[in-house]
Amino acid sequence: MASYAGLPGTVYLTGAGPGSARLLTVRAVEVLKSADAVFPDDLVTEEILALIPSHVGVYNVGKRCGLKKTSQQQIQEKIVRAARSGQTVVRLKGGDPLVFGRAQEEIAALRENGIPFEIVPGVTAACAAAAVAEISLTDRKAASKVVFLSNHRCSEKGERLWGKTFEDSTLVFYMPGRDLESLQQELLENGMDGATPCLLISQAERPAQEVVRMTIRDLGSLPRAAAPSVLIVGATGAAARVDLHLESQAQAVRPLGEEMVLELAEESASGD
Repeated sequence: MASYAGLPGTVYLTGAGPGSARLLTVRAVEVLKSADAVFPDDLVTEEILALIPSHVGVYNVGKRCGLKKTSQQQIQEKIVRAARSGQTVVRLKGGDPLVFGRAQEEIAALRENGIPFEIVPGVTAACAAAAVAEISLTDRKAASKVVFLSNHRCSEKGERLWGKTFEDSTLVFYMPGRDLESLQQELLENGMDGATPCLLISQAERPAQEVVRMTIRDLGSLPRAAAPSVLIVGATGAAARVDLHLESQAQAVRPLGEEMVLELAEESASGD
């Protein structure tokens, strides 16, 4: 609700989760219902946007695949301007706002301008993808740590320093992108075993979700996956199920190199 007496409104940096409205937090729903203005990114689904009351202003500020509709600086200016006018503002981000969401820049802008804010966590893509594949990201024997990485990196950064990153780890690549062959080469050149299991999960927790299982040696030949997608690399990926289901539709892991490829099949819901 709008504030009065010239006071700035509060900004809620809110996680929309992987896409399904049933995975929104209770707090996320609360702030969406009380907002005056919502600034979603392109990963926020129509299912979630439909929860926003009709009187609320919704202003898309998405940035996808390097095609920037709105620059980060412009986003910050928009949310600060709206809050200064007394509006309650929700900055709605796919997944969790604090994981590869440039939240720190927005936090800094809000602090600099004296705007009160709250961070509302969301289900991050790594957890949603692992849930879809029915695997654990950690394992007592094979993976005592999880490493989140982005395969979409700013141009100022140099090469990754892998060191002992691979050891006893599950690697989760956000935004793995189109050039999986280069990533495959980087992993192999830095000592990762080509037989290491991988899972490419696209559109996790959405009706068109897909899970593809392969090894690192097969990674470069994998067809492009629909965005958003996550790549999980590590021993725990070997345990992914091959007969996953979502809302009564057959949804299967596709083991690369095997003949059986199961796609979404409506008829499976009838038990045929």
